[in-house]
Amino acid sequence: MNPLRILLFSAFFCVACAVSGQTATITGVVLGSDNRALSDVSIRVGTRGTISNTDGFYLLEVESEVPMTITFSHIGHQKIELRDLILTTNQVFAFNPVMKTDAIQIDSVEVTAMGSKTVSGISNLSPELVQSIPGANPGVENLLKLLPGVFSNNELSTQYGVRGGNYDENLVYVNGIEVYRPQLLRSGQQEGFSYVNSSMVERLHFSPGGFQARYGDKLSSVLDITYKSPTRFAIQAEASLLGLGTTLETRSKDKKFTTLTGFRYRDNSLLVNSQQTLSRFNPLFTDLQSVLTYRFTSRFHLHFLGYLGLNRYRNQPVSRQTNFGTLANPQALRVFYLGREENSFATGMGAIKAEFFPTESTALNFYTSVNHSQEEEYSDIVAQYELGEIETSLGSGSLGEVTSSRGIGSQYNRARNDLDALILTWSHEGDYRKGNTHLSWGLKYSYEDIRDQIRESEFIDSAGFFIRPPREEFINNQPEEPFTAPLLAYNAVSARNFTQTSRLQGFIQFTDRWVLRKHQLTYTLGLRSHHWVLQGEGVNRKAQFALSPRAQLSFKPEWERDIVFRLSTGIYQQPPFYRELRNASGTIVPEVEAQKSYHLVLGAEQSLRIWNRPFNLQTEVYYKNLWDVNTYTLEDVRIRYVANNDARAYAYGADLRLYGAFIPGTESWISLGYLKTMENWENRGYISRPTDQRFKAAILWQDYVPDLPQLKMYLNLVYSTGVPGGSPSYADPYIFRNRLRDYKRADLGISHTFVDQSTSPKEGHWLRNCKELQVGLEIFNLFNNQNSITNTWVRDVDSKNEYAVPNFMTSRILNVKLRMRF
Repeated sequence: MNPLRILLFSAFFCVACAVSGQTATITGVVLGSDNRALSDVSIRVGTRGTISNTDGFYLLEVESEVPMTITFSHIGHQKIELRDLILTTNQVFAFNPVMKTDAIQIDSVEVTAMGSKTVSGISNLSPELVQSIPGANPGVENLLKLLPGVFSNNELSTQYGVRGGNYDENLVYVNGIEVYRPQLLRSGQQEGFSYVNSSMVERLHFSPGGFQARYGDKLSSVLDITYKSPTRFAIQAEASLLGLGTTLETRSKDKKFTTLTGFRYRDNSLLVNSQQTLSRFNPLFTDLQSVLTYRFTSRFHLHFLGYLGLNRYRNQPVSRQTNFGTLANPQALRVFYLGREENSFATGMGAIKAEFFPTESTALNFYTSVNHSQEEEYSDIVAQYELGEIETSLGSGSLGEVTSSRGIGSQYNRARNDLDALILTWSHEGDYRKGNTHLSWGLKYSYEDIRDQIRESEFIDSAGFFIRPPREEFINNQPEEPFTAPLLAYNAVSARNFTQTSRLQGFIQFTDRWVLRKHQLTYTLGLRSHHWVLQGEGVNRKAQFALSPRAQLSFKPEWERDIVFRLSTGIYQQPPFYRELRNASGTIVPEVEAQKSYHLVLGAEQSLRIWNRPFNLQTEVYYKNLWDVNTYTLEDVRIRYVANNDARAYAYGADLRLYGAFIPGTESWISLGYLKTMENWENRGYISRPTDQRFKAAILWQDYVPDLPQLKMYLNLVYSTGVPGGSPSYADPYIFRNRLRDYKRADLGISHTFVDQSTSPKEGHWLRNCKELQVGLEIFNLFNNQNSITNTWVRDVDSKNEYAVPNFMTSRILNVKLRMRF
């Protein structure tokens, strides 16, 4: 079907799905002091009201965008008042009060990420999704991977692609500071941590495309994280079989000085040892980050954000056997290893942010930051492999073992890679608000000093005959004719690069809201510019300029039921960072230009009532046209660019997410996504891009035992079709068009809360000062699916065939978690 026709049809579908007036919904389960469901509780807001049913469940539709007081009352119990609550249109507020002897009053409500809300003084029985959902690599990214349009088939990695883009096309901000990722990572098992500490997160915003001009120059998405601002002294500690972490919050008596500090340690041995490769694994993943804030006056605040991360990855592989092929022709690859690899990724970052509020309507922010990364990748691995047929007779004692060899050989891989990156930034951002208008502007200067040395080589010997590079000067007729040329690596890269890049960026955007016969129209117009100069040792000085106009429009008609329509469009350009300038031979190509794309996103957000419970349906259709594309190959999480701009590409698709109270008092969702992304190299025709993941379905499900609400369950289900499997060295991607198998994964988490604010221990108990005690059990890859991340290419000398042997990810794993908060 024509892409334009799909977009028009999908847009019509979004517009036709009109539903719900300008209201919000509060829902949940009311419990008594014995933690059992409490029926016939009166819940009132002004003249509106309802009562809880026999399961304690209630649902009340309230007016949005205005402050209100919600009262819970029941005979024999003291009432609970929820004061000064303000909900936005279409929001669903899940609130689960515990009615006790003493009255509880709340003065304010704090709105946090993903629609979840926490209330000061009242225990919310549903923990924050980011910290609660199970995952082999827990954190914010674990939640993003359950959204439609987000691509990831590697549970060991925190990296993700969005709507056809790769891992380098995503912006990540923490407290307004842009976060940079390591450049030399080869595989997800080397990562350890996401930069973002989920225990410190207060708010997160995520845009999968069509974002505003205030955000930087990338092609795919924005993840904007805000860390907590402590209001009291608190300590949170977590521990599991994968590691531990602790978070400390402090606040001075005069309330001017606050600190937020997080420490994490992780050991991926449990995950790595479940893979098909038997190895001796010795990782050390640690990080420490802190946010210090001093409020000199109500108009001037000073913040410091510090980060120190150290990832040391030591691996000594021993052996591996992978069975593959078909039922009619089963085969196996058996490998025995010698050697080891040692990688180190050390990152330090310090940033200062000054906030100044000269008037009630004006905010001025000034930033300065320094980011320093030192990365080392050293390895010497000898792999001796055997490719053969396996025994398939069910009664045989050697079932699954190799019975005859079709090819044997050995492979030697050596790497000595070092990278030192220093990034300095100075920036200013301002906001001015008056009535419905909002003016924002910004200016940023950054300096990047990259020192890189790459030395890699691969030698292959198969059936006793040394395999030389597939170039004309090495064509030979062994063993019929002797070949006396010197031994050369089948694949070798050796380069030393010193580069410096200066960047000057600026943006201005204007937002206004009109009310037309009670219909609300909001628009944002923005313009972003980017000028950069590249120079360095042996590099010709090159200056380039990019301009990016962007616009967003939302329309909220005054209909009987709420619905909001959105349109986003603009030109998005991605000036090359260091890795995008380096070609396959390791040479810097200063002529590489910014990759460019045009975004068009149409969406609708609407409220639904299913089973007399509130739900929200989000639908978006999108189209991206890309030109001056810098093509690349993707192996595990390693991206290698061709360092050119000789391709065009496109991506289009549709995303849908339905979330709400599938189970009373909880929030769950179902998401569906369709994507098609293709590229055309040098006018040779369109082929699938490495991230061409056609269909994805994901479910986040929360549940609890009605008579024991402290016992909760979290279930993640993901299914996605396979992406292109890549090609061996020197191979033409137009020839190798196979795909990896479909990705299927289920992670289950079960937790029991022994202590929270509704079940505080008695005086004198050793847990009296404990605010929360939770113990959980997690099962990763519940159904033990074999998911592959890449292919290993093995040559059969006799048949001259190359086999794509899948590299499988982790199998079923059991993890135990403990979380305490004081």
